[in-house]
Amino acid sequence: MTIDTKFDQSTVAMTVGTKRSAGRSTFKHALLIAVGLVMLYPLIWMLGASFKDSEHIFSEVSPIPNPFILDNYVRGWNGAGVGFGTFMINSTIVALFSVLGNLVACTLAAYAFARMQFRGRKIFFACMMGMLMLPHHVLLIPQYVLFANLGWVNTFLPLVVPKFLAVDAFFVFLMVQFLRGIPTELDQAAKIDGAGPWKTFFYVILPLLKPALATSAIFTFIWTWNDFLTPMIYLQDPRNYTVPLGLNSFLDASGDSAWGAMFAMAVISLGPLFGFFLVGQKYLVQGIATTGLKG
Repeated sequence: MTIDTKFDQSTVAMTVGTKRSAGRSTFKHALLIAVGLVMLYPLIWMLGASFKDSEHIFSEVSPIPNPFILDNYVRGWNGAGVGFGTFMINSTIVALFSVLGNLVACTLAAYAFARMQFRGRKIFFACMMGMLMLPHHVLLIPQYVLFANLGWVNTFLPLVVPKFLAVDAFFVFLMVQFLRGIPTELDQAAKIDGAGPWKTFFYVILPLLKPALATSAIFTFIWTWNDFLTPMIYLQDPRNYTVPLGLNSFLDASGDSAWGAMFAMAVISLGPLFGFFLVGQKYLVQGIATTGLKG
């Protein structure tokens, strides 16, 4: 009888504990969903505004369009003086070449800093790290003068060529941190097999750099796609505008702005960002975990 009583008490305790655990789990999930909805509300509001007419965009708090219209997408795609497809193509060209330039130049620079021994290596690396603390706006005027003298203004060259010169010190540092986590014994084994620095890089190091390369590619694509200041400085012809400049062209200082068309094109412009992120998100998490946390 005593054993049965103890068994019943333990069963009740386990049942109560299970219910409490389930209650805590339900509360945590509900809290996370609520926080997620708060964070996603601006995006949901923008999506709803893209299907509203201009009179109801700012007069209604609810993101649900009433009435539901599709005219904003038609006017936005064909408006702004130049078809919005041209802006999308321009941004794609600039972003892809920027990704290619950063991957090639930053990977080679990081390999030199992390694996090769040469005079002044620590000094050059310290100078590169100092670039991370230098505001980008400080370099705008001398860079513009340089590119203007080269005749590159109103072309994509000022937006793309610097990427092939490893000017983004953040990605060099990220890859250096990743390379420091790769055992040097692999390099020594390749050297014993007769491989030089280039073969070691291409056949040993580069295949192991996939997480860092994916991280750099995703961040470069996102930052380049969303960059407004640099294209605004160098691009003058609307036919060369990128997406941020194209979206800005829907706004009028006099107050006659095509808000609905702008929000519609903003929704479309998010498509490549989401697609690029979804393709490389697995490597992104792995790359951040193996680079940003290493000392």
